[in-house]
Amino acid sequence: MGAAACGGDDDSGDGQVELSIFWWGAENRAQLTEKALDLYHQKHPDVTFKKTWQANQGYFDKLATLTAGGNPPDIFQIDDNYIAEYATRNVTLDLTPYQQSGKVDTSKFPEGLWKYGVVDGKLAGLSFGENTQGLVYNKTLLAKHKLPEPTIGMSWDDLISWAANVSKVTKVPGTQDPSATYQAFWVWIRQQGKDLYNGKELGFTEQDVTAWFDLWKKAREQGATPTPDVIHEGNVTDISKQLVVTGKAATSWVWANQMPELKKNTEDELGVVSYPGDPSAQWARASMYFSVFRGSKHKEAAVDVVNFLANDPEAGKILGTDRGLPSNLDIRKEVAATTTDPAMKASIAVEDQLVPKFGPAPAVPLPGHSKVKTELVKAAEEVQYGRQTPAAAAAAYVAAAKAAIGQG
Repeated sequence: MGAAACGGDDDSGDGQVELSIFWWGAENRAQLTEKALDLYHQKHPDVTFKKTWQANQGYFDKLATLTAGGNPPDIFQIDDNYIAEYATRNVTLDLTPYQQSGKVDTSKFPEGLWKYGVVDGKLAGLSFGENTQGLVYNKTLLAKHKLPEPTIGMSWDDLISWAANVSKVTKVPGTQDPSATYQAFWVWIRQQGKDLYNGKELGFTEQDVTAWFDLWKKAREQGATPTPDVIHEGNVTDISKQLVVTGKAATSWVWANQMPELKKNTEDELGVVSYPGDPSAQWARASMYFSVFRGSKHKEAAVDVVNFLANDPEAGKILGTDRGLPSNLDIRKEVAATTTDPAMKASIAVEDQLVPKFGPAPAVPLPGHSKVKTELVKAAEEVQYGRQTPAAAAAAYVAAAKAAIGQG
């Protein structure tokens, strides 16, 4: 797309277009993204980029400030915690017409993956990686003590019994307690035939949350988990300090694409399986998206860049799996065949194993979802520390979660 293609889309008068783009991530992601954007500029010399990135911490505060000031970036990274919020506030450009015209090509995407960017019938963002829930475990520790590894499809009770035995034999707690981990609760609730959300309301009840908190209270009583202070450490830390890599638990509940980041922080070999129970409760989740600002003066150019980053084979090889498995299945095959990172190979292998078992993706979380997550941590910790019963904490949590999404 040269300058001619941007014709009426450009207000600079000289055919030059500068696009602002904002994302979060570590330095490695920044280098890869900048390299892919440089490739676009080589092919489209009239388009230049004003690139900004930062760590995840504070990213959405900055994006909110830019948006409130009427100056959002032309292209910005977003995830399923916030996409509905930005879409319902008309910040994101609806990509549906571009998808229908072929300017945004989703023909090589798994259908459930691109649909996980649809909010109220509008495509609010393009998925930039497929991900799913992953139970990461310390293979080295288990092998040293001749203990079995967790398996895909094992029940929750079996996992807890397994973890209690690991604690007993190795003197390392078998598993981080995931009662505060929203993605674990979400998978578990889908296995009960429900969902996190049902339309514009919560999809679960106080009784469901009580049962979830009870399950992990019993696990703590069996010695399957660390003590509350260590559990809290796991609840609040970033991925580089999860308990599975600090040696404070034999397993951590994360996203499968975080395996390489975890591996960087431990000498031990790690393995990954799905969460316990029926794996059809898991789904092809968009790990994150790129969205275009609805008020951008360069919409056509911005959309073309997003499409290029998702679908150009060269760009795909540069970006690799940093944001999850590439959404374009052809590019995913190429990247999977060329990756040399053992942790990423394990992550890809488990995803490939689960793809045929995946159930349908849920609707994108409602506005207020990020508060629903943080309120779960607060409620779960009340039970973990013994300050509240599972039933009392569940009642408080459901009330807080309803308030977060505006449910009367």
